[in-house]
Amino acid sequence: MAEVGTGEGWLTVRQAAGYLGVSEPTIFRWMREGTLSYFKLGGATRFRRENLDMVARKVTSAKEGEHHAARCPVCGHGFLLAGQVRSTGRLYFQPEHTKFLVMRDSMIRLHAMACPACGHVQMFTDAEQLARLMTSEDALLSEHADDGAGEETA
Repeated sequence: MAEVGTGEGWLTVRQAAGYLGVSEPTIFRWMREGTLSYFKLGGATRFRRENLDMVARKVTSAKEGEHHAARCPVCGHGFLLAGQVRSTGRLYFQPEHTKFLVMRDSMIRLHAMACPACGHVQMFTDAEQLARLMTSEDALLSEHADDGAGEETA
């Protein structure tokens, strides 16, 4: 229940710490580091739940990734047929920017799966190989990217 004077949707430092399951000093540290967005209302510090939710970063396990990779993202069908997308040869993904001196090929083979129910084709590649080729700037942007978890609708 919101305290008197906090308004609907606004959380105090104590409430924000409780909501995230961390201590109040952690909230203040995150504020100093710029990890956590906050609002100053007069002398009071307030938070919006949406901003607190953005602090959490989901790390997907390999098992969960395999589970989602085996389902059609369009219709949810539980079977995807493995195959290859062809042109005059295999298709490969090459990042626009790669590390300068890389002692390996910057071409990463694509794998494709097709949904027999709706016809959607999805392609994926080796994430570890991709991570080894990414520039430090791209790796930093990827690490801090929004994974879209808060954008789902009911």
